[in-house]
Amino acid sequence: MSDVIEVTRDLALSNIPKRNQFTHKGDYGRALLICGSRRYAGAPFFAAQAAVNSGSGLVFLAHPEALYSILAHKLNEPILLPLPDEDGILDSEAISGIIAELEQCSACLAGPGLGRSRGIDDITGFLLENSKKPLVLDADALYSVSHMPDKLKNAKAKKVLTPHEGEFSRLYPGFKPENRLDAALKFSALYNCILVLKGHRTLTCLPDGSAFVNTSGNAGMAKGGSGDVLAGIITSLIAQGIEPETAAYTGVWIHGAAGDFCRDLFGEYGMTPTDMLTCIKVVMKGSEQSSWQKDSGFCH
Repeated sequence: MSDVIEVTRDLALSNIPKRNQFTHKGDYGRALLICGSRRYAGAPFFAAQAAVNSGSGLVFLAHPEALYSILAHKLNEPILLPLPDEDGILDSEAISGIIAELEQCSACLAGPGLGRSRGIDDITGFLLENSKKPLVLDADALYSVSHMPDKLKNAKAKKVLTPHEGEFSRLYPGFKPENRLDAALKFSALYNCILVLKGHRTLTCLPDGSAFVNTSGNAGMAKGGSGDVLAGIITSLIAQGIEPETAAYTGVWIHGAAGDFCRDLFGEYGMTPTDMLTCIKVVMKGSEQSSWQKDSGFCH
């Protein structure tokens, strides 16, 4: 029987280290995000801004050249890395531009809004075969991963996969939602990865059989873009030096807590992932103030 641990506010925020006064941006990690396509221009915005708002010192956003003018208008803090694309989707030529950044980054995210193509498969396969830095794989990178299970299993880097149940069904045929904990634990052990199975009470499962069940979040978060925000948060925490296992379940709680704050401010129907980006900052402030909002009803 696996150990199932509830992730509470106190547990999650205790994992965020206090900042030393004598530090600079280089001390808080270099997050590399590979995101976006012509059809999904919002995904790289959500992921990159979430990485900034959750504390990463430097955020590098690799994206199709076709999106440069859009992203340059929307994003101020991330460093933009336009790469070769074909019809608005990154192609295999982008790998040469990713190589140098991958060597310098602290953590790498691939997937949000990338689209599906042979080029995206090539990029995902390259990351699995060559990255020595922790990888967070989401969305369309997970679609590519479903075609290359051996590369996933043999990857040397630590891997965090963040599927919702539909994506997980593709990765793990025969999955039944009523057995989600058992299936998630088996998948994590089989592929030696950290699995974040999203949904009501998101599960984070580790290869050693440990499982963490989230206690934050609400139905108002069920909107396009919310998963991109989560992927950015987790990548940012890893880039800052938090172990991927801890960063995964901590990021899930922060994401849900930001959603709870939004619900209390705007309601479940009106709240948006854009609102959540601002609320991440308030949640992160809680790690600096131990008494923050303990009795307010915000960020349960």
